[in-house]
Amino acid sequence: MDSKTNYKKVASHEAHKGEFDKVVLLYSGGLDTSTMLKWIGDHYNADVIAVTIDIGQGDDYEQVKNKALKLGAKKAYVVDAKEEFSNEYLAKAIKANADYQDGYHLFCPLGRAIISKIAVDIAHKEGAQVVAHGCTGKGNDQVRFEGYINALDPSLKTIAPVREWSMGRGEQIEYAKKNNIPIGQSYDKIYSYDENMWGDSAEGGEIETLDQVPNLENILLNCSTPEKAPNTPSIIELEFENGLPVGINGTKMSLCEIITTVAKIGKEHAIGITHIIEDRIVGLKVRGIYEEPAAEILIKAHKNLEKLVSTMDENEFKTSIDQKWAYQTYSAKWFTPLIQHLNAYIDSVQKKVTGTVKVKLYKGSCDVVAATSPYSLFNEDMATFMKNDLFNQNASAGFIELWNLPQKTSYNLTKDIYFPSERKQKSLEELAQNPEMQQATTGAEEVSAPKVEGSVPLEN
Repeated sequence: MDSKTNYKKVASHEAHKGEFDKVVLLYSGGLDTSTMLKWIGDHYNADVIAVTIDIGQGDDYEQVKNKALKLGAKKAYVVDAKEEFSNEYLAKAIKANADYQDGYHLFCPLGRAIISKIAVDIAHKEGAQVVAHGCTGKGNDQVRFEGYINALDPSLKTIAPVREWSMGRGEQIEYAKKNNIPIGQSYDKIYSYDENMWGDSAEGGEIETLDQVPNLENILLNCSTPEKAPNTPSIIELEFENGLPVGINGTKMSLCEIITTVAKIGKEHAIGITHIIEDRIVGLKVRGIYEEPAAEILIKAHKNLEKLVSTMDENEFKTSIDQKWAYQTYSAKWFTPLIQHLNAYIDSVQKKVTGTVKVKLYKGSCDVVAATSPYSLFNEDMATFMKNDLFNQNASAGFIELWNLPQKTSYNLTKDIYFPSERKQKSLEELAQNPEMQQATTGAEEVSAPKVEGSVPLEN
């Protein structure tokens, strides 16, 4: 492959040829990073240290390590970071009900934050001047990796070979074949995958054609399809303390173990499969298919328990906090003061998010069907619709009058400004008072709705 490209480096954190001799490569063993391991050595004449960080991808890490060394890496690290990822990143996601644009539980952005942190640590240990990643110039991950690495150590530079070489996926496959690089892609199944213990995603292929229905049988990495999920529902009981799950079905576990266990159960029932049209950081709209069974189950359970123990005002405000947290995390702003402020408020709310939640899983659906808490604000004696409830309905009319006072006052003062259609209706009513109009309508039959004895108004 010709090393000359049209890519021009303009950012201060981008490394140039001749400025370095040692590179930490974020290595997954996939098409992009396997191709670039050889390309970096050839193009930059630099030693490559491959770093693979285990955050629950489920890979054969010994095989990944050996593959990196075989392709020319001077060293190959495999770092088991599952516990740290669970306790320092996913714990915060559960408390914040992590959800970006209605369905994405942020498995990838959370993973990028911890990967960047560990990469910087290894670069310091090895005396590397540069960190390389396998992201394209159109995606979010380039922003996350380069932004985080540059923030954590401004002296470290980065390179992004995929931006530089301008190869498409088909060309990468040809380059890999030419250089005897083993890969798992083909022209018939060209998808880009990413995965960790919180979820996985697929992009590319027919997923990028919005008028086509993606073939889930061909795409999904872990989950069953809803059609092939068990015909019998499963109910799991989750125990929470201070906003975090601490047990499942009566058995105490670490957070890492709970996430792994729930993911295994959830994927059998096709939980957490979402098709999302997503706004990327760089401004593009894309479609992706996500599998996040553990995230879907744990966040739904947590959110319902949190709602049970919080006041209406708390729930309303927490929703806005959660949304901001999700956008900060998605948008490569994990190491900012604001995310710390948001986490501080979220942690305050979690002090009472303790209890048990039962979740029903069935053919892709995940429903909270029962919940209890010592801090529950539900009062059965007050809320019941039975005859002998304790709620003082004599107070309702006075409450309604006071509650409606601002609306009544503002509407009658500003209706001609904000409700002109109402004014038009009033004009028609005034016209109807005209004697000629009354004469024209004399003899008209009045039609009224039939009355049904014993009917009861519905409550919403």
